[in-house]
Amino acid sequence: MSDTINWPTLLAAAALGYLLGAIPFGLLLTRAAGLGDIRTIGSGNIGATNVLRTGNKKLAAATLLLDGAKGAAGALAGLLLAGLFQGGLYQGGVDGWQAGMFAGGLAAVLGHLFPVWLGFKGGKGVATGFGVLFAVSPLAGIGAGAVWLAVARLSKISSAGALSAFIAAPILTWFAAPPLLALLVLLIAALIFARHHANIRRLLAGTEPRIGAGK
Repeated sequence: MSDTINWPTLLAAAALGYLLGAIPFGLLLTRAAGLGDIRTIGSGNIGATNVLRTGNKKLAAATLLLDGAKGAAGALAGLLLAGLFQGGLYQGGVDGWQAGMFAGGLAAVLGHLFPVWLGFKGGKGVATGFGVLFAVSPLAGIGAGAVWLAVARLSKISSAGALSAFIAAPILTWFAAPPLLALLVLLIAALIFARHHANIRRLLAGTEPRIGAGK
């Protein structure tokens, strides 16, 4: 039995992860609640922060949890596929397990950022990235989550909390998970920072809105 995942399995994990990540829960939930198209509200983003701008906290919380769940599901689906195609759930090489999680988790975040159903215009990846992080290392997820909450509470700026969390996340994962999975979290952090380029400019200019304000 090979100690590394085979390419067909790797591609299957990536495809499944992408399809899970591309489910636009924020858009689906707000439409189901009769609130129209979330992309016409606030920042136009499909994530939980923008859903909160509808005034419906329950929908925002549901979006946050579901976006996180699809990230975790993508990573764990890759893990499961690696096991199934290497002789069973608790067999197969360590490298294969990590490669499956890497492919499924990264693809889930890419699916959220660039969903095919929405013309490849998706969210910013924070909740989905956190879902992957928790699947890779719950301990690192808890640590990064604490950073997010602390910075958001002190600054009253959602993006500051999220970006601070994803500065901490790769460092925490390096100490709590294998190097390949730490690399996965680092790549996700880079994608999240790239998607927050406008927020970063506003943070540097001191014009980023506080939680509960406009976009």
